[in-house]
Parts: sequence; structure tokens; C-alpha cells
Amino acid sequence: MRHIILLTAALLIASCNTSGNREVISTPDAPAAIGPYSQGIRVGKTLYLAGQIAIDPVTGKLVEGGIEAQTHQVLKNLGAVLKAGGFDYSHVVQVQAFVADLNDYKALNEVYATYFSESKPARAVVEAARIPRDALVEIMMVAVRQ
Repeated sequence: MRHIILLTAALLIASCNTSGNREVISTPDAPAAIGPYSQGIRVGKTLYLAGQIAIDPVTGKLVEGGIEAQTHQVLKNLGAVLKAGGFDYSHVVQVQAFVADLNDYKALNEVYATYFSESKPARAVVEAARIPRDALVEIMMVAVRQ
């Protein structure tokens, strides 16, 4: 909880010191929002990505296959939003992951490491009582370009 409070404070401070206009980032290559939020918001050189779950953007359905398959789909979805905003995984500086079962931590890490082999962002992983659509994982990110 302390990490989340510190992260929230840091994001608020960063948003106050960021120059540039607020721009909504959206792509059909990631699932449409299932609530009142944007896939991403770019402010200056920073991109804030909303939490993604393992929805296939083509079918609109949650992918099957366990935590590994869902983690891959989530990271593909986030990658599509990064690309739409002019960013890639090398720009990601912070990640928050929510898992339905912390026993999936090792499997999550194995998939996650394939997306962040060079520059690993700061990260928190938290077990959540319930994730939308009963997904096994939800991940959100912040990316910054120099």
C-alpha cells in the first residue's frame, strides 16, 4: 500500500512538472476500454497507459491458457498502445501488475522478462482480490521519452 501511495504522489508531482498538451492515445490494435477511461494519455514526453487485461482485440474475449497466455496478451495490448503513442518497451519506466493469485508470480516474471530484457522498469506486483472479467493479471505502465 505504501508503494502505491508513493507512486501516486510521484505521478502527481510529475504531471505538475510536465510540459505539453494532454493527448488521448487510442488504437484498434488493443482492446477498446471496457469502462470510462482511455487506453493511454500522453502529456509531453510521458505516456500513461491504463491497466490492460488479456482481452484479444479481435474477438473481444479474454484469452484462455492460464497466466502465461494472459500475461503475453496483456503485454501485447500494452505494446500496441505504446506504439500508437510513439513509444516502445525501452521507454517504460514504471509498471504496476495486479495478479489474482500471487502464486503466479514466477510464471508472470518468466513472460515479463521476455519483454524487458535490456532496461527493466521499476515495478510493483500486488495480489488483487478480483480483476475485471475475472482475468488473472492486469498491468499498467508509465513510459517516458528523452
